[in-house]
Amino acid sequence: MSSCLAAGAGIDRKQIETHTSEVFEPRQAETSEVFFMGVSVYNPPNMRKFLFILALFLGAAFVYSSFGEIETIIQTLQRGNVWFVLLAVLIQCAWFVVSGMTYLSLYRLLGTDGSLYEFALMSTAANFVNTIAPSAGMGGMAVFISNASRNDQTPGKATVASMVVLFLDYVAFLIVLTMGLIVLFRRNDLDPSEIAASAIMFAIAAALGILLYLGSRSARALGGALAWMARLVNRIVHPFLHRPYLSEARAHQFASEMAADLQSLPGRMHGLLQPMMLALLNKSLLMGVLIAAFLAFQVPFSAGTIIGGFAISYLFLIVSPTPSGIGIVEGVMPLALSSLRVPWSQAVVITLAYRGITFWFPLAVGAMALRILNRQKT
Repeated sequence: MSSCLAAGAGIDRKQIETHTSEVFEPRQAETSEVFFMGVSVYNPPNMRKFLFILALFLGAAFVYSSFGEIETIIQTLQRGNVWFVLLAVLIQCAWFVVSGMTYLSLYRLLGTDGSLYEFALMSTAANFVNTIAPSAGMGGMAVFISNASRNDQTPGKATVASMVVLFLDYVAFLIVLTMGLIVLFRRNDLDPSEIAASAIMFAIAAALGILLYLGSRSARALGGALAWMARLVNRIVHPFLHRPYLSEARAHQFASEMAADLQSLPGRMHGLLQPMMLALLNKSLLMGVLIAAFLAFQVPFSAGTIIGGFAISYLFLIVSPTPSGIGIVEGVMPLALSSLRVPWSQAVVITLAYRGITFWFPLAVGAMALRILNRQKT
């Protein structure tokens, strides 16, 4: 399904996956040049057409294999109270707006302005990219970097804003996750898999925080860290490519581009309060969708059920190797809800409704948002 939407949005999956970490610079007349942690990749128009056709066929196969799940979700939503289902959809739409507000507040903090409509479009499109090119939230950065390049802005500023928003999003979720783990611990329902996944989540957030801290202190320190990462990746892929995949020189150059904006943040810490509050509101809205799903099917719940169920489902959404946890969250969330004293059959229904509204609906809207952005670019 995601591959098909990517094709419909006028992009190819392989090109997006090339973007996943760093800078997208469409400044060449004949080809588009993409930098990934220092390596430039050229995508001739004929190759992009070939990849588009390939993605179309792969997407069609994925849609065919997903018909059963989509049909089940639609049938499940039809059995619920239509008003609470519509309420859940409206809350999800508010999530699109709040996500745009989060990015806009960070950009203004860094001295760049824009419209809420534009940033809501980009954040929704970035969510789509993160889904079809899973990369712990880093893939959607390409949408903002591409926009910066079109507007003659430095890619470093867009990268800094995206990384800070991602870090604040992780911090906001860690607050919710901590409360969720406390709920599970008090109910004696905390198992080793949830502890291990939480440890991975904390490690991801800590690694991103360390990179941001190094950049705020010194461009050389950040460049050294990125160069070390490039060397590590090169060693891993060398048996397959027999050549360096990432450029250490480009890593230092990229660190220099980011350093000025990162070094200005410690003096504006008070300005981070607004995007932090918006990130928390973002998570609250997703829990609001879960509450609406419970109400739509008249399933009793408590605050602990909502916090614990959401925390575990969102946790595996992030750490899962599949796009947005597809196939994983659908299995984990009913287990989490049933451990919180929700009957199994009702937990499955709630999961299907929740995922339909927070995964498939944003995926479709994100594809349309990316299509609109592509039209604006041309």
